[in-house]
Amino acid sequence: MLDFGADRLAVGAQIELLCDSFPDLGTGAVAQAIRYSLLGAGKRIRAILLLSAYRAVGGRGDASALAAAVEVVHAYSLVHDDLPCMDDDDVRRGRPTTHRVFGPHVAAVAGVVMVPLAVRFMLISARGLGLPDEECGGIVQEFMRASGAAGMVGGQLLDLAGEARTLTLDELEKIHRAKTGRLIEAAVRVGGIAAGANNTELDALGRYGVALGLAFQIADDVLDATATTAELGKTAGRDAELRKSTYALLLGVDGARHRAHSLANEACGALDAAGLLTDELEQIARFSVERKK
Repeated sequence: MLDFGADRLAVGAQIELLCDSFPDLGTGAVAQAIRYSLLGAGKRIRAILLLSAYRAVGGRGDASALAAAVEVVHAYSLVHDDLPCMDDDDVRRGRPTTHRVFGPHVAAVAGVVMVPLAVRFMLISARGLGLPDEECGGIVQEFMRASGAAGMVGGQLLDLAGEARTLTLDELEKIHRAKTGRLIEAAVRVGGIAAGANNTELDALGRYGVALGLAFQIADDVLDATATTAELGKTAGRDAELRKSTYALLLGVDGARHRAHSLANEACGALDAAGLLTDELEQIARFSVERKK
């Protein structure tokens, strides 16, 4: 089994550097909330996906700063997702959520500030790899599209609208392809862009990311229904409390697990057909559906 510990450490170091290298971030409550949300423990799966895709296409530089940028976007989404006006959750990554520590107003502003912070860091990181301006702009555009109204934010809105309703499987997949899947897809594609992938390679990476993003969310739904809060590091059973439709509810736990594994196979097949399937990317796909938290 491959060990991604070195990648996690490199990305963590870049996030710490980010928190210390922007003097206009300041030291007030908002800055403290940003640091709290960014420096908490996490799987860093999106960052690791970016690095693995970068290496699969042939990238040889240090892309850890660019990988850290996607974690800023993801962390902002978690801060807002946990707010009282959203999922109103108390625990994230094994500790109190950002708004429980700093208050909902500070947490909301911190999340907003993290968006332009992520864009700046993406651009600086892409230029640090020596990429041309066109590729640098393309990377920022990829991430912002994935996290905007047609991606993560739009998916979150659909998710809120779907509470206390019985959704069809198609409706549920539409939500999660946007809310969870688009940022995962973007992380994989950006790794390819940074390494100079051609259109065929980017298409394969994108199809891998789409399938993997949905598989990852299905695994989350199963864990929410079967694991404990201590195991997850976040509140278990929250989907049921919010009366959300989930894959575990619509397909049953065993059916949801089968669907997740089928999607992981689909993801790997897309890369294999393009000659891009590496041990790293296959292991991430398997981990995403077999993980315990």
